[in-house]
Amino acid sequence: MDDYRMSLVALTANPPAAETTKPAADFSRPVNRPKKSVFQLVGEVLDHGGPGYLQFAITNICNARCDFCGFAVDRFDPKQRRSVTLAQAKDAIDIALKNHIGYLLFVGGEPLVHKEIRAMVRHAAERGIHPMICTNGSLWTDQNMRELARDGLSSVIMSIDSHEVAKHEKNRGLPDVCRKIQRANEVFRQLGIQTTASVTASKLIDDYDRLPAFLTELGFLSCTFSYPLTSLASSYLSFSDSKLVSYATDELIQVFEKIKQMKKRSAYPVVNPTESLTEMQRHLRKQPEKFGCLGGHRYFYLDWHLQLYRCHFWETPMCTVYEWDDSKRIRDGCTRCMIDCYRDPSVLQFAAVSASDAWHNLKRGRLRAAARSILDRRNLTSLKAVWENRQWIGKV
Repeated sequence: MDDYRMSLVALTANPPAAETTKPAADFSRPVNRPKKSVFQLVGEVLDHGGPGYLQFAITNICNARCDFCGFAVDRFDPKQRRSVTLAQAKDAIDIALKNHIGYLLFVGGEPLVHKEIRAMVRHAAERGIHPMICTNGSLWTDQNMRELARDGLSSVIMSIDSHEVAKHEKNRGLPDVCRKIQRANEVFRQLGIQTTASVTASKLIDDYDRLPAFLTELGFLSCTFSYPLTSLASSYLSFSDSKLVSYATDELIQVFEKIKQMKKRSAYPVVNPTESLTEMQRHLRKQPEKFGCLGGHRYFYLDWHLQLYRCHFWETPMCTVYEWDDSKRIRDGCTRCMIDCYRDPSVLQFAAVSASDAWHNLKRGRLRAAARSILDRRNLTSLKAVWENRQWIGKV
């Protein structure tokens, strides 16, 4: 651990790249992200299981006061504020591309506070990566939305905490934010960019059946539930011991059941696969889980110190971003946590990874191993989850 601290100090004190070594972004023309043919996509699935996903926390600065989040501006130590430089972000994006990342979600803190967010989004899009932003929605303007669309932004996730405006805005400490979110949904729909509500499963929601109508009123056509987090061991601070997210095990099992029932009754598009919600119930009951997490293999978390983690939950980084290559990958079937950002896609991408396993075993002459991968019954469950989310996946 001492070696880790020393490397962290060295990395943050002397970043490998200087701002002056990178040309300024050219914002004069819209980005047309390079498109891939069906043959290229199939080749990627067979080669490495399909596109990976990186959550990149470009800053730990936030302007909200969420009761259940450690990034809250009224609780976070100002002396600990950190953001990546544009040069560091460009380096990270280029390295991510080499590591088969196809989707990059800019998070914080609040990513829109970063003055270079446009250049980062543009740099990712120009290289064929799908750049996405997860935001509280308070900093949207018509200008920055249209600019980011020109820069190649592919999808937006916005936080929602309740089915009531007053409750949401009070928890966020952001008056009038729901109006801004509603306007953002209008603009992004005009621009052809998909938006999704990220709903934290908390005690601010006393009736899950009221959510679909509220989200529709705000202009959302889909939502994803963020499962409540009371502790994380990485640098990520999106957790709290708040009473709003503190549940007894039986209570939390019922929360997942309420989400499943809401999804079934309303037919409102919920991105969390039904199988993943059931898997989290198995986790809470300490029953055998069917899908090991692909965090560290296909999905990753990169922080503002450029330390790469397999996910938010893990204590120890895998490496710095500059050391990232295939040799650092981890695939051990982990089921330690319930973080939706990693557990949900692990269900969705299981079949693609199985196809890749089968292909590589076949090339090595391991016919039985290839057959086991192809005939794994979980592939059908995974494909069913993909079909369940086909419209949302197609628009990301």
